[in-house]
Amino acid sequence: MPGQADKTEKATPKRRKDARKKGQVAKSADLNGAVVLVAALGSLAIFGPHIASGLADTMRGMLGDAGHPDKVAGTGLGGVAGTAAMAIAEAIAPVALTCLAAALVVNVGQVGLHLNPAGLKPDFKRLNPVQGAKNLLGPNGWVELAKALVKVATVGAIAAMALLPNLTELASMTGIQPPALGAEISSLAAGIAWKAAAAYLLIGAIDLLWQRRRHEKGLRMSKEEVKREQKEEQISPELRAQARRRAQQMSRGRMMSAVLGADVVVANPTHFAVALAYDGKRPAPTVVAKGQDLIALEIRKVAEGAGVPVVEDPPLARSLFDAVPLEAEIPADFYRAIAELLAYVYRTARRRAPIASAA
Repeated sequence: MPGQADKTEKATPKRRKDARKKGQVAKSADLNGAVVLVAALGSLAIFGPHIASGLADTMRGMLGDAGHPDKVAGTGLGGVAGTAAMAIAEAIAPVALTCLAAALVVNVGQVGLHLNPAGLKPDFKRLNPVQGAKNLLGPNGWVELAKALVKVATVGAIAAMALLPNLTELASMTGIQPPALGAEISSLAAGIAWKAAAAYLLIGAIDLLWQRRRHEKGLRMSKEEVKREQKEEQISPELRAQARRRAQQMSRGRMMSAVLGADVVVANPTHFAVALAYDGKRPAPTVVAKGQDLIALEIRKVAEGAGVPVVEDPPLARSLFDAVPLEAEIPADFYRAIAELLAYVYRTARRRAPIASAA
């Protein structure tokens, strides 16, 4: 395996295409958040009066109905709550749709129109605490921590610079009417929010450049990888497909040979088959062969022809097939079930042994 220091060549178009298929693209979550924040502030500036008016009308209607129990009796509290929820949803819908459109635009602007079905598949490797700790304590973790501190410090500095010069003015507003006080506070809050959004947007743009640099560095290839890829491209698709078929046949042949030395085959009953071997040297039995449908039938035929016990246990067979890779030891979750299964197989073999020897 070439080290990172050996990867001195720029990524080839094929490497970029393969990485894109896997969902490995350069994009900044900070830039996404900044653009959505700007869109939210802009939509609130445009639709804010409409939202306030709609919510005020809804509140006045609810308070008015509260004074007339006969109006509420017909629909009940559920009807009143439903009406209020619909009014609130209608009022905030323009802001929500604007933020959604902004999120789609900024994502497409960063990575293009790219749908990645592979990203929808669950990846349990991401739940690995060891890998998570490495990510947190590695260089990227420190970079993310630095970005978070910069964002907090920037927003705090902007808020402080906006509030400190106006503290005297705010203190003098204690006697004014609530509408005027609300307008002044809203104006001050909007100014702080816009300045923070501008700073966040700048941070997002810088983060996008960093993410692209990091992505390019991760895609770099060694000279040996470039040569290997060039050789593969010179081979016709037919020859590549033939080589893959030949490799699959050889792998299947090795797997069927391993079935001959298995202790038991767990089946479901024709859809899945998993062959286990336990030599006593390893802590746990090992999956020496597994397959589904036609391969499962072939595993069963080879096992039955070699006298390897075949036990039908559909839940266990399916769980082993999904959870345990080929040539890997079974995890601790399966110890009890496999121990009981092997004990049953050994007892059955001992009962049959005198009959076989007598014959």
